[in-house]
Amino acid sequence: MTGTVLITGATAGFGAATARLFAKNGWKVIGTGRRAERLEQLKGELGDSFHGLAFDITDEAATRTAIESLPDAFKTIDALVNNAGLALGTGTVPDTNLSDWKTMIDTNITGLVTITDILMPTLISSKGIVVNLSSIAANWLYPGGNVYCGTKAFVRQFSLGLRSDLHGKGVRVTSIEPGLCESEFTLVRTGGNQEAYDALYKGTNAIQPEDIANTIFWIATQPKHLNINSLEIMPVTQSWAGWQIARDPS
Repeated sequence: MTGTVLITGATAGFGAATARLFAKNGWKVIGTGRRAERLEQLKGELGDSFHGLAFDITDEAATRTAIESLPDAFKTIDALVNNAGLALGTGTVPDTNLSDWKTMIDTNITGLVTITDILMPTLISSKGIVVNLSSIAANWLYPGGNVYCGTKAFVRQFSLGLRSDLHGKGVRVTSIEPGLCESEFTLVRTGGNQEAYDALYKGTNAIQPEDIANTIFWIATQPKHLNINSLEIMPVTQSWAGWQIARDPS
């Protein structure tokens, strides 16, 4: 099974690893992201099977213009991987930044639903698949997660709602919910704090971008009569903690 896959946030981490794996297996790959130089590097690596689209997914007009610019050979989309997303900050309320909250909502929710809506006609026509990158944060909340957790809960519920609405149209929809993953995600979240990054991942044997790429590829290449509704993935070293209880000092 091959076709054309569009991967948002393809400039690093899950997105770049997924682009490489699909291209290796004979798919045409459209990679999107803000960093044009990273997309050019992928083009140099993957050749004619890759087409890069540099734009900010929070900009609806730019997103529409980019999709409309696709060459004919890449216009029919068989798979959409909504990978673009981020977390900003680790502080708890009220020690948080409203602009960070809005950026997470604009990227993780608004950008995702916008590109999904734009591509829906071609996905219905091709009886394609939508793979949305949610997080265990959709189900397992933690201090400092606040808006990030909320956005990922939206992605999970939107995926299930989309699946219901597309009943009978042959379009598959999956929500992937990874746990602790080692990628640029944490550097972005901490403002480039390498020390915090190293401390978080030390000795964890965390999920790697290639692990998620393999999972996405497996889901996308299942027989078309099968749908993986949602898939939660953690490294073996990560599991659930106990409830936190605040003691009244009086």
